[in-house]
Amino acid sequence: MRSNSIIFWILAVFFALMAATYSVWSWIYYGGHIEWVGTVALTLSAILGVFLAFFLGRTAKGYGQLLPEDRLDANIDDADPEIGHFSPWSWWPFFLGGAVAVMALGLAVGFWVAFIGVPLLLVALAGWVFEYYRGNFAR
Repeated sequence: MRSNSIIFWILAVFFALMAATYSVWSWIYYGGHIEWVGTVALTLSAILGVFLAFFLGRTAKGYGQLLPEDRLDANIDDADPEIGHFSPWSWWPFFLGGAVAVMALGLAVGFWVAFIGVPLLLVALAGWVFEYYRGNFAR
């Protein structure tokens, strides 16, 4: 985790240097005018690198020890926590994705199509949430 923090600090410094270089270069090229789109994009990339480096550094410090990913003698199974229960046979995520696609199509083509997508979305979401409350898999 600490190595990830160092990588993002290096990226942040790189993007800050490139933002300064880009600003000076565009000021010289355009004769006293700065091209703001690239300058702002590179500056915001540097700021994002600082945010990520700070976050990863603080979380690594909070653990107080090396993570299994950072140890050279670690096995693959050492960093394999229980994530949760997933249904490999469930069709509800497919229907949910289709309903979201219909709603996105409604935003792109015509807003009236989104009114068709909303009930589909609600039915698919309810089906996915309550999948284990009825049928063969009731608990």
